[in-house]
This record gives sequence, structure tokens and C-alpha cells, in this order.
Amino acid sequence: MPERTQIRVGDSRAEKVVDNLTRSQIVMYAGASGDYNPVHTDEVYVTQVAGHPTVFAHGMLTMGATGKVLTDWVGNGRLTHFGVRFVNLVRPGDTLTATATVEALRLDETGRHLADFSVVTTNQHGLPVVVGQATAEVDP
Repeated sequence: MPERTQIRVGDSRAEKVVDNLTRSQIVMYAGASGDYNPVHTDEVYVTQVAGHPTVFAHGMLTMGATGKVLTDWVGNGRLTHFGVRFVNLVRPGDTLTATATVEALRLDETGRHLADFSVVTTNQHGLPVVVGQATAEVDP
């Protein structure tokens, strides 16, 4: 469980969430998710039929990795909203760093303390691969 500290608007945290993504990790995710689309697992298909230089990771694999920066910060089970856009492909060999920034602190209609975050995950070249928003219940 992360150490609870007061968070403030503008606070930001970055975390390396994937280090040198492997083809095996992508295939394991295909098995776990049941998504065997050949663009993720079949080098011949993706290069000769789909026209990509190599396979690429599932968007939800990247989203799940991105969520780690949030749950490591606020704790498991505290996210109330998490939505992203996939803006660039993630390929084998990529290293991903996720950054979350507190955009607002507020109370909801039931009196829960919430923090709204922006999130962005970049690859080793600084290219964004995921951008989004999240909300989490936080300690007052």
C-alpha cells in the first residue's frame, strides 16, 4: 500500500511502467485477454498483409501499464474513472514511462474526496502513446 500523503493540484509523478517490452509479453497478454488479433502476434501477417514493420502491443496492455502510476500513487481500488486515447503504437523493445498530474481536487455529491488526473505515457523517444484522464478517491 502506498504511503498516504497530502496531494495538491499540480503534483505530478512519473514511473517507468514497461522496460523493453518483449514479444513474449505481448503474446502472454493476448492469452490473458483472449485477443489474438494477428497484428499483435503474427509477424508474417502484420508485415505482409497489414503493412506494419512488426507486431504491436494491445492498447489495453498499454492502458493497464499506464494505470500503474495511478494505483502506485493513490492505492488499489481507489480509481473511480480511467479513460485514455491510444495515440501511437507500442512495439517490442519499447520502454514506457507514465506520468500522472493532479488537475483538480473536489468533493463529489456523497462527500468523497476526489482527485482528477491527467495521464500521459511516452515511449523511450518521448513520443506519447497514451493520453487520458483519471479520477481517484483520495484521503482528505
